[in-house]
Amino acid sequence: MGMDDIQPLLDSWPFEPDKLCVRRIKGRDGREKIQLRVEMGILQMEVAGRPDGQRPHGYESLLHYYKEKAGTALRDSKSFNLDPEVCLTLQVEGLQYYHRRISFLELGEYRLAQEDAQRNLDMFDFVKEFAREDEDSMVLEQYRPFVIGHRVRAVVLQELEAENFDRALLEINNGIEEIQGFYKDYDRPDLVEDSEEVVFLKEWADEIRKDRPRPLFQDLKEQLSEAVAIEDFERAAQLRDQLQALSPRAEPQPGTGK
Repeated sequence: MGMDDIQPLLDSWPFEPDKLCVRRIKGRDGREKIQLRVEMGILQMEVAGRPDGQRPHGYESLLHYYKEKAGTALRDSKSFNLDPEVCLTLQVEGLQYYHRRISFLELGEYRLAQEDAQRNLDMFDFVKEFAREDEDSMVLEQYRPFVIGHRVRAVVLQELEAENFDRALLEINNGIEEIQGFYKDYDRPDLVEDSEEVVFLKEWADEIRKDRPRPLFQDLKEQLSEAVAIEDFERAAQLRDQLQALSPRAEPQPGTGK
């Protein structure tokens, strides 16, 4: 077996079609890398910058490079557009960020997944604004709801980790409205109900509402009501003291003079 044959590496990490196989490794340069096992090989990605570690034209990415060119042209009152070949290279580059995004989601690196999702949405916006041919923009626009869904998922998972349940539900609602706005802009509001992203987000919101732990203050109030109902006044007094301690502006209790 030749020294360049990677089959032993593939055999040591079998591909599993029913799951996303992702792992962190430390590269020979000492930096952490992300590896994604695909059916016929392994994708290795940098954690920061362009996933393949390249710096096209000395810039972090092709998107950065063409944004700079666009800015220079517009400052000089010159026209600027992206020809089909350039749009294709931006699309291919975006695929790198997609692979890293799904890897970050699998690894629980939600902030980094959010950044990669937003990066591709920014690329969609840039191509939509400057593509010479409308078809080049539409090739990317069809994926916008999918990428919005990933970005919302990454943001919501961060909020759930921090137990910010109301904020998580707000982010889901904002995401649904953003996807609805996308279909409305293209005069296809009828597609909203069939959108897998919208269906998923609505079901996820229902699960969060059902499973979220009750706030301590509300829980104590309910326990207090139950204690009073069964005339367990000693327990009721203890719960009332706990509620007063939680409330910075507790109402004065009868007979206390406070």
